[in-house]
Amino acid sequence: MNDKLLKPYDPKETEERIYKIWEDSGFFNPDICIEKGVTDVNAPKFSIVLPPPNVTGSLHTGHALMIVVQDIMTRHARMDGKRTLWLPGTDHAAIATQSKVEKLLEKEGVRKNDLGREEFLKRVHQFAKDSHDTIVNQCKKMGASLDWSREAFTLDEKRNLAVKTAFKTMYDDGLIYRGHRIVNWDVKGQTVISDDELVYEERKGKFYTFKYGPFEIGTARPETKFGDKYVVMHPKDVRYSKWNHGDKITVEWINGPIEATIIKDEMIDMEFGTGVMTITPWHDNADFEIAERHNLDKDQIIDENGKLLPVAGEFAGTHIKKARALIVEKLQNKGL
Repeated sequence: MNDKLLKPYDPKETEERIYKIWEDSGFFNPDICIEKGVTDVNAPKFSIVLPPPNVTGSLHTGHALMIVVQDIMTRHARMDGKRTLWLPGTDHAAIATQSKVEKLLEKEGVRKNDLGREEFLKRVHQFAKDSHDTIVNQCKKMGASLDWSREAFTLDEKRNLAVKTAFKTMYDDGLIYRGHRIVNWDVKGQTVISDDELVYEERKGKFYTFKYGPFEIGTARPETKFGDKYVVMHPKDVRYSKWNHGDKITVEWINGPIEATIIKDEMIDMEFGTGVMTITPWHDNADFEIAERHNLDKDQIIDENGKLLPVAGEFAGTHIKKARALIVEKLQNKGL
């Protein structure tokens, strides 16, 4: 028996050599296929975009399955004579990549803020490049027939311009607006988090009820109430029919008397609590919508580090976890 048949299969002797032949042939590029007469210029088109893997490390078995399935479809279409393009690319995955780099720095005993912005960005870019190179190499090891001449990165110049152009077009068409907006802020990561990245967790907590002038209001977050100068109720709630939209009242509150304005809005749930609430537009989505609808003032109460701002008076600079108990105690002492 031939000794070669007895040797264990060594992929290094075969796969890299074959993949290089495929790449050098240019047949992964539909334009070259047309130039070489392999594909008719008027042939039907077939294209797939590789869902860009995040440059946060290396590919996993889920990626491998996706690549195998797409490669089968792409090769079949190419052999069927279609103008076939399988477009490769990677995703910058900004927040996830930043988190990865921060954890690596922690192992070195270094904090992001110690490095400074520019040096930290260099670390992120280097990590992204290393991850990108690993991912591309893994795709090639799997024999993926991707057109590498068209490779894209979601933060490269062309994609950056495309995103900005799309947003400007939507702005010009009145589909989006430019202005202040409430966001999800991560105190630890010091960055904005998209709604899709939020992790919701149910917890048992305290629900407080306080006197707000002639009303009773309920809240689970008393530390946000310093800027509450609007008291909102449903326009059809008969319990508060004597109050008109826009009425002004003076109420004793956390740090002394304030002037409050009556707001009637149908968003209010008459069955919840007393049917009356004060709003904190910069710290609650529903409150923000009400403030936008009625063109109300918005006061920020908490800073980017989770501490109270000067609007909180004597509690300014206090972290919200500590401030909550202190504020409740003060309101109780004032008989509110």
